[in-house]
Amino acid sequence: MEPQSQNLKTAPFLTLGRFHISEDYGFLLPNPLRELPGHYSPWMEIANRLPQLIESRQLRAQVNEMPLLNCQFLTGYREWRLARLVLSFITMGYVWQDGETQPKEILPRNLALPFVEVSRNLGLPPILVHSDLVLANWATRNPGGPLEIRNLDTIISFPGGESLRGFILVTVLVEKAAVPGIKALVQAVNAILQSSPDSLLQALQRLRVSIQDITGALGQMHDYVDPDIFYAVIRIFLSGWKDNPALPAGLVYEGVSKEPLSYSGGSAAQSTILHAFDEFLGVRHSKESGSYRLVLPSFFQLIFCTG
Repeated sequence: MEPQSQNLKTAPFLTLGRFHISEDYGFLLPNPLRELPGHYSPWMEIANRLPQLIESRQLRAQVNEMPLLNCQFLTGYREWRLARLVLSFITMGYVWQDGETQPKEILPRNLALPFVEVSRNLGLPPILVHSDLVLANWATRNPGGPLEIRNLDTIISFPGGESLRGFILVTVLVEKAAVPGIKALVQAVNAILQSSPDSLLQALQRLRVSIQDITGALGQMHDYVDPDIFYAVIRIFLSGWKDNPALPAGLVYEGVSKEPLSYSGGSAAQSTILHAFDEFLGVRHSKESGSYRLVLPSFFQLIFCTG
C-alpha cells in the first residue's frame, strides 16, 4: 500500500467539535450573553447608549470619564466575547464619532488597555471585526422562535437604525444558512478518508443546496438595508486605520504602544465560510481580487450587485 494511502486510512475523522464550531450554529457564537458582571457596568452603560451618544457627540466625553477596569473578573468564553464586542463598538464609535474628516488619532488608555487585553486573550486584532459585528452580536426575541429577522435583535449597535440592524442580522442568517454546508465539508473530507464516493457525492449535493440557501439569505439585504444609509453612516463605523487616508499613520493605543498601530476594519469578507468553501472547492483568487476581498468593509459588493 502507498504511504500516502496508509496516512489517509489512519487519519482521524474530522469533526466540528475539534475546532469549537457549533453543530447547530456553525461559526456563530451560540446564545451570546447580553450582560457582563456588575464590575463592568461602566462599559455596558456606554455601549447600550452608543447610537445616542455618538449622534449627540457625547461619546468621547463619556469614554474619557470611564474608569480603567481590570479584566480579571471576566469568567468564561462568552463573557470574554461580550467584553470584546462592547469594547470594539465603543472603540469604533470613539474614533469615528465626528465622521471621517475628524477621527481621533489616540485611543485613551482606559479603553485601549482592556480592549487590547481582551483581544489578545481571544487571539483577535484590537479592532471591530466580523466575529464581533455579526458572530457574537445577535439575540432572539423569543428563544423558542425561529431564526428570522423578525425574531432577532442585535446586542450592541451604532447609528444606522433599521438598516444597520438589517445589515447585521441578514449576515447572521447567511452564517446560519451555511451550517449544512459546513457539515457537508466535514462529510466530504471523511468520505475521502474512507474512500466512499457515494458519501462524497451526497456531501457535494448538500453543499450545493447550502450555497443556494446562502444566496437566498443574502438577497434579503435588498429588503432591509438602505444603500444610502449604508454608505453615509454604517460604512464609516466599520472603517479601520490601515491604508485609510483619514488615519494614514494608524491609531495610537495609549498605554500599549507609543507608535500608531494599523488594522483593517470589519468586513464580511472575513467570514470563515467564504474561505472554507473556496478552499475546499479549489477556488483561487488573483492577488488583486484577494486583496480587495480582505479590505472591503462589508458584503457591499454582493448586496448591490446580486439583485
